[in-house]
Amino acid sequence: MALRMTRVLGRALPELRTHPVEKRVRAVLAGVTIVDSTRARLVWEPRRVIPSYAVPAADIAGRLVPWDAPVGSDQAAAVGSDGPPVLDPRTPFSVHTAPGSPLTVRGGWGDLPGAAFQPADPDLDGYVVLDWDAFSQWTEEDEPVMGHPHDPFSRIDCLRSSRHVVIAVHGQILADSRRPTLLFETGLPARYYLPREDVRQDLLVPSDTHTVCAYKGVATYWSARAGDTIVPDLAWAYEDPLHDATPVAGLICFYGERVDLTVDGVAVERPATPWS
Repeated sequence: MALRMTRVLGRALPELRTHPVEKRVRAVLAGVTIVDSTRARLVWEPRRVIPSYAVPAADIAGRLVPWDAPVGSDQAAAVGSDGPPVLDPRTPFSVHTAPGSPLTVRGGWGDLPGAAFQPADPDLDGYVVLDWDAFSQWTEEDEPVMGHPHDPFSRIDCLRSSRHVVIAVHGQILADSRRPTLLFETGLPARYYLPREDVRQDLLVPSDTHTVCAYKGVATYWSARAGDTIVPDLAWAYEDPLHDATPVAGLICFYGERVDLTVDGVAVERPATPWS
């Protein structure tokens, strides 16, 4: 019997996973290079879908000391109707799902509390996993990277289409387009990016929310007005996207998890994701 790839990959989610990296990886804080390694590895703790970088302790310009402060809450989420439980990507780094020791990185700049984790796994002996958000800038080779490490098993495709897309919420049509650009991203539902002329921008309310994607860049958001109801942070756009996402520059996308979406007259079932 043929195996569906999502099920094959899903079976590994409860495990501690790692993958070697050939790139030179550096992390900077306030202009000081604290991490510089050509021996980095990607590490996914159990139920994590986004990787972190792990480097040998010797490649960190600081001391590692124990850290035992409160770690925050485990935020469970689902991907797909029959997918295994995962951690919501917004779950803080301090929540660890593998045995090991949380650590603080200490140096002349001060402390980075809980910014490192030493897994108790022989295949990662001598390595520490690092909190992306503890540093002000990461680079892979000499290229800045935002959001999280690039995952070699994840990618995006942006394809222009002539499919008829209609988006509504609470009975209010927000967009009607026959010229979407479809963005396909590994592990996520297809996203429909629409020209602004095809969107009821008079029903959109600018939001202060911004998010960062390692493959697409920085997104700005809008809430949507449907009668007397405001649906928060329902739509977004990448005004100046990274190169893989340049076909969707300036186009507006809506959360399929929270709107009524029809494509060529057929209703699309709302997907289950951390943003449902």
